[in-house]
Order: sequence, then C-alpha cells, then structure tokens
Amino acid sequence: MLSKPIKKHVLLAVCGGIAAYKSAELTRLLRKQGADVRIAMTQSAKAFVGPLTFQALSGNPVYSELLDADEENAMGHINLARWADLVIIAPATANTIAKCAHGMADNLVTTLFLAATCPVYMAPAMNQAMWSKTITQENIRKLEASGVKFIGPEVGDQACGETGFGRMTEPAEICRQLFAQPQSPNLLGVKVLISAGPTREYIDPVRYITNRSSGKMGYALACAAMDAGAEVTLVSGPVNLPQPSNAEIISVESAAQMYDAVMAKATQTDIYIGTAAVADYSPKDSANEKIKKDAYQINLSLTKTKDILSAVARLNPAPFVVGFAAETNDLVTYALSKMHNKNLDMIAANWVGQTEGGFDSDQNALEIFWKDGRTTLPMTDKHHLSQQLIDLIATRFHEKN
Repeated sequence: MLSKPIKKHVLLAVCGGIAAYKSAELTRLLRKQGADVRIAMTQSAKAFVGPLTFQALSGNPVYSELLDADEENAMGHINLARWADLVIIAPATANTIAKCAHGMADNLVTTLFLAATCPVYMAPAMNQAMWSKTITQENIRKLEASGVKFIGPEVGDQACGETGFGRMTEPAEICRQLFAQPQSPNLLGVKVLISAGPTREYIDPVRYITNRSSGKMGYALACAAMDAGAEVTLVSGPVNLPQPSNAEIISVESAAQMYDAVMAKATQTDIYIGTAAVADYSPKDSANEKIKKDAYQINLSLTKTKDILSAVARLNPAPFVVGFAAETNDLVTYALSKMHNKNLDMIAANWVGQTEGGFDSDQNALEIFWKDGRTTLPMTDKHHLSQQLIDLIATRFHEKN
C-alpha cells in the first residue's frame, strides 16, 4: 500500500486514551515501512496498553520516566529528542495538546515535545465535545502556528457512545501521511471529483448484486490528488477502507445514488475521475421481503443503470473526464472504444482476473490512453501508481485548459 521510505527514526508518543490501542497497529505499520521506532508513553497511557506490547512490536525498550537514572547523564528525554527524525503523538489527548500549547513539561511526552527540533505531528483523539471546545481549538491553532502538523481527527462513533469529530485517524492513513513523498502542487486549487468502490443493487432486503471492487485505487487517487493540492470530493460505494483526511466524503450504496451524488457535484468540479465499478444492471423490481427458496429456479429481470461517465462528459461545460476500464480480454480495443463512445478525455485500463493486480490487490498496472497518446504505468503499489496517474492527469488537464 505504501512505498518504502528512506529509513527514519520515528519517536511515537502515546497518551492516555482508549485510542491507544490503535498506536500498537501504527507501530507495526511504521516498522513495516522500514522505520526504526521508539515508544514514549505517559503514565496514564500504560493503563490502556501495556509497555510490553509496544516493546514487542517496536523491538526497542519503551520509555515512560522523565528522569531515568539508568540513562547516561539521566537525560533520556534529550537523547530521545535528538535521536528522532520525526515525532508523532498518537493519540494526542486534549490534555497533552493543552500542555504542549502552553509549554508545560510535566511528563516525558510533553518534555520530548519541547526538546524536539525535528518535525512534530499530532493525531488527536478525544470526545467530540472536548474537540469542539473553543479553548481546544485555540490550543490547536497555537501549535499549528509553531509548526506542528495535525493528522485528523475524523468523524465517527466514539467510545462514549457519541458520534462526531474526535475519532483518531486510522493508523494506515497516519502512516501514509508521515511517509508521503512530496509532490509538486500541480493541482493547487483544482476541484477533483472521484467516484470509487462498488455499488449494491438489491434483489430483496438481504441479497444484492455487486462486484469485487475494493475501492483501493479510487481512495489512493483521492490521497494523491490532495497531495498535489487539489480540493477533493470522494463519492464512495460500500468499502472497508479508512477515509482520506481532508476530503469531502459522500457515501452511497446503489448505482442510482452514485449517479445522483456525482451529478450534483459535477457542474462545480474541474476534473472527474470515475474509478467506481458501477453496476451496469439493477433488478427491475426489488422485493420488500426476503425471497424464500421455494421454487427450483426464479427469473430475475434486470434494467440498465444510468451511465455516469457519459452523463458527466455531456455536460456543457464538461469537466476533464477520466474513465477506468477493467478488462478480461482485448484490453486496448475495449478501452479505446469506451473512451471514444463516451467522449472521455482520458481512460485508464487494467487487466482483471489474469494478473496479480486489479480487484482486491494492493498493486496494479495501467494502460493510459488519450486522444493523441498512450503510455504504460507498470505494476506497482496503488499508492505510487496513483501519484503517477495524478501527475499525468494534471499535465493533460493543464494542456487542455
């Protein structure tokens, strides 16, 4: 999913909150990326996840004491701060954020923050009421002004039973942002609309027609577009993926819902990228109750769904429209036919069912076509592939405009 970074010294500071369990997964992902990870914990954090867990995952001792007599010159916090290439505080509680904003150093984590000269990131996690409090937002603005970068929080269900902003960003997304390769802001201020994932066309309340799309390519493209400076809206079918931070997310289920959501945004967008695997057909009639298995066979009548790509391309003025084609045979012929018949500016085609990439995979390869050209993007992880494709889309978009 993520491209390998240059090996970094990452200091992960864990504060006391229920989201501390996510920090264990973050440690694993950081190690997977080749980072050397050391863990600092507040005393309250140890009540949620034991230090031994982090020691096993990081392969390094865990630090929690501000003054460690066993450390050379008893200056463990200074030595750790000098060792780190970056510091990520996750979860960052309202208490720790407030202390850091006011320069307090009453535990190891807040002292490390003050002693650190490397980039510092915070992934907040707290109750939605605490997050929205004026004083909390003032503390965050103060830290941002001093150079701290915030990742999240997200909207979601919270341990207290409430829903709202304050949920810690998922570890995979934190890891992606920490190791994101700097991109030229070639889509700065450009509005990009992306559709991703499958649709579900219901036969009855418990059965539906769908496909194997995981949504991984569309979500990776949303992240790459934001890295390039774009304002991203992501219309997503049902997927099991962490939501990209800072994108507007519109969740849909059926092809009809996706059509309505895309068309409502398409007139205010500059680029539309249709990665979603939208169902071509939907049951003509959906039963209100579960169909019982009585008859030896049943006949299912299907009707064609609305063509989202064609509808967006027919707008006047139309955005720059990029389609996707997943093919099992004769990829070039079908891709070119789709591009011309739907009047697309560009199409990205890939094989499915024959290679290791495509549906469900973290990897893919693409054949890209436009009016006067063609290029191949070889097999690689979808994170890197999406950056390559966004660069190509940006080039063609600016040439057209």
